[in-house]
Parts: sequence; structure tokens; C-alpha cells
Amino acid sequence: MQFDLSAVETGTMVVIGTLVFALLIGLFMMVSAFVAMVLLGVGRLTWYLVAGVVVGMVHAINHGWDRLVHHASTVDLPGDFQVDFGTDFRAEYPGQAAPSTGTYPRVVLRDS
Repeated sequence: MQFDLSAVETGTMVVIGTLVFALLIGLFMMVSAFVAMVLLGVGRLTWYLVAGVVVGMVHAINHGWDRLVHHASTVDLPGDFQVDFGTDFRAEYPGQAAPSTGTYPRVVLRDS
């Protein structure tokens, strides 16, 4: 026995067509939501990876700076390079000594 669509009423065809269309829209929305979640997950993963790399770079720079400062603090310079800023530059830059330290010239800012 063959099924004849011409025997189905128009109202029934409209209802079936509406349900099929609703099913297609529902499938499209589910696929779209899944793709959005995947893209969000990929974006978040990318963000965590980039943030981790940046934090790692900052830690590496800080570690390198600490090593450099530690190494520089252990180096002994010969006596020719020792500078006493309190006496060596006072004749070149005369100024009023600051009352707290007595070694740095006071800077007067005019028109500021």
C-alpha cells in the first residue's frame, strides 16, 4: 500500500510543515549554541595561554633582574671609580643644601 500525500488535508500538511520548520530552527539554534560554546572555550583557552606566557615572561624578567642586581652588588670596583657625590660635585653645582641630608643641592623651580 502506497502513501498518497494528496489524501492528507491541507491543515494537517501545514501543521506537519510547521513542526518540521520548528525542528530545523531548533537544530540550527542548538548547533549555533554549541559552536558559540566551543568558540568561547577556545577563546578562554587562548586567553589563559597568553596570560600564562605574559606572567612567565614577567617572572623571568624579575628573576633576571634579581640575578643582575645580586651580581652587581658582589662586584668590587677599583678606587678610581668610587665617587663621593657629597664632595665631588658640590663645586660644580652650587646650591643650598637640603636640611634633611645636607648633601644634595636644593632645586628651585621657577615659573611652575
